[in-house]
Amino acid sequence: MCEECGAHQHHQEHDHEHDQDQEHGHGHGCASHQGTGGPRPTVMAICGKGGVGKTSVSAMVTKILLAERPDAKVLVIDADPAVGLATALGVDVVHTVDEIRNDVIRSSRTGEAGDVAAILEELDYRVYEAMAEREHFAFLAIGRPETEGCYCKVNDYLKEVIEELVASFDYVVIDGEAGIEQVNRRVLETVTHLLLVSDCSLKGINVIRTIRDVADGGVMHYEHVGVLLNRVVDPADAHLVDLGDIDQVGCVIEDSPIRKLDIAGRSLLELPDTDPSVVAVAQALKRFGVLV
Repeated sequence: MCEECGAHQHHQEHDHEHDQDQEHGHGHGCASHQGTGGPRPTVMAICGKGGVGKTSVSAMVTKILLAERPDAKVLVIDADPAVGLATALGVDVVHTVDEIRNDVIRSSRTGEAGDVAAILEELDYRVYEAMAEREHFAFLAIGRPETEGCYCKVNDYLKEVIEELVASFDYVVIDGEAGIEQVNRRVLETVTHLLLVSDCSLKGINVIRTIRDVADGGVMHYEHVGVLLNRVVDPADAHLVDLGDIDQVGCVIEDSPIRKLDIAGRSLLELPDTDPSVVAVAQALKRFGVLV
């Protein structure tokens, strides 16, 4: 048991109660693929160096999925502490997962064991409540950790809750930090598609190589990996980039409409389907096997 957070025992007790709830058909409003014979969700983590446009790409991926798969259930997870994807999608974030995590840590430090137990017992419900539901997609912000200290069992349990939530959707889009370890530690350990976003700079390319190497070291399990070159000024530059053995799935030219929406703080969902960047990302998703 973790001496600081005191979560291990409560975690096990709640697992038992949760299993009993599942046996009796108690659960959440979202219908899960688990146990229904349905397909696994397509889970895409989008990672890369800061400033290369990961958030814009994540927003465009969301827009395209909503257009191409109107009947699918789409979950968008903002794993970047800056929570920039919320603005890019026009979502107002009220609560984050890290606020729930911090509640547990603070309660444990004040010695309020009853509060810790109560929070853990309703942890899954609180995560579902933190999820912002829109007409065509759901949005979950991970947030920024504010409390230093032991996160071991609390992190593990929150990840289990997120995994259960993910299984309720057809597509999951994760806007990740530059460090893929943070996606592993705070969100998921396994994805179907790892999309590495970079500009044409050597710095950006070196970062995505490092991310892939770290993932291959056991930090992130994935089925497919590819590179999307973004904010490319001259299309000829894309042919000069050495990606090694990582496949390039697409190239997005620097886009003035995206800049204007960003400056105005407006949602990128407003971009027309014919916008060159949207078209380029849609083509990349087809090459990447996300859209067939």
